[in-house]
Amino acid sequence: MQTSTTKTVNATCPACGLLCDDVTVSWQGSDAKLDVTVKSGKPCGKTVAFFSRPLNAATPMIAGKPVSLVEAIAYAGKLLQQAQMPLVAGLSTDLAGFRAAYQFAHPTQSNRPQANMMHMNVHSSLRNTKVLQSTGWQTTTLTEVKNRADMIVCIGTDVVHHNPRFFERAVWTDEAMFTDASARKVVYLGGDDLNTAPGVSPKGELPTVLPCATIDLPEVTAALRALLQGKVLKVDAIAGVKVSALTQLIEQLKQAKYAVLIWVAKDLDFPHAELTIQNITESVVILNQQSRAMGLGLGGSDGDTTVNYAHTWLDGLTLGEQDVDAHDLIVWINSFSPDKPMPSVSQPVIAFGHPDTQFTTPPEVFIPVATPGLDAAGTLFRVDSSVVLPLKKVRESTLPTLAEVLLKLEAQLA
Repeated sequence: MQTSTTKTVNATCPACGLLCDDVTVSWQGSDAKLDVTVKSGKPCGKTVAFFSRPLNAATPMIAGKPVSLVEAIAYAGKLLQQAQMPLVAGLSTDLAGFRAAYQFAHPTQSNRPQANMMHMNVHSSLRNTKVLQSTGWQTTTLTEVKNRADMIVCIGTDVVHHNPRFFERAVWTDEAMFTDASARKVVYLGGDDLNTAPGVSPKGELPTVLPCATIDLPEVTAALRALLQGKVLKVDAIAGVKVSALTQLIEQLKQAKYAVLIWVAKDLDFPHAELTIQNITESVVILNQQSRAMGLGLGGSDGDTTVNYAHTWLDGLTLGEQDVDAHDLIVWINSFSPDKPMPSVSQPVIAFGHPDTQFTTPPEVFIPVATPGLDAAGTLFRVDSSVVLPLKKVRESTLPTLAEVLLKLEAQLA
């Protein structure tokens, strides 16, 4: 009797912007469910969900009906030849996938127009971009947080909703080089429905929580910045946060050897949220006149950090918002997140994505593609932009990569 051997791969997880590289994936036999573990032994829901996705049958579709890849590409080519102003959107992919998408959107042939581009996370990403463009900022990396930070202030976020292993990997770690990690002070300033349990230290010390609604953070962060500048506030509280509590927070920040102010742009979902982020980053600038502090924007998903950087170096400009209604054809790319539905549009749609991608209305053309880090190798930038990590092909799959499909489509149009 022949027994199948256990196969094991040490993988990097692209399920969030942390890109945790201590993941082990093992399985027996080609049809076996993948067993996912991390170095600490503590399960991460996002990691398990990503690597546990089944490899279902993947067939290209035209208007919801199965066709061959050749037929799907041929029909997609006809739609593109008819388009006058296409939009390449979604862009949930890795570096190689985006480079192929960029080349596809900027054809050298004169027989078809260039396409505009927009990432699915553009609304939250632009909140950070606007601050970086207007005033710049002083930010740090996850490695520096792990090695140096003695005080961490999470503003408007608990972080773990987006990056579940942040505290495990960067805060309560045994690998800090220049500080006692277990003595770190954690503060939560504002935010809705926060999970503050991960902020409890290994010694059992509870984090400080200064509650206020997310929508009130513009006032609270402006007050924090004003107090740091030495201004006097003629009120006792701002949006329910006592001025005395903000004053105490400022004194703790000034006494810290390396304070880090953290935000997640996606959690600051209100008009002109970039001004709140600017209050945070300018508070860091003021603190650095007398002590040492840094900012750090976390979150990140669907390759947004990678796509924004790659577009900037290829194009010279950052990705911006586009008026979807002004376009006559949508090319939708979603390699990572089949659970994120495509926005409802009236234009014809050519979709490239995970085989399990759900649509409210079947697109004119759907071509399943490989998921980087699962069905194919790839590369991504970590959310702090300081590290580029390789993604491994974890399982055998016949799915083509996004780059391979786009090359075939370009050949069809040549």
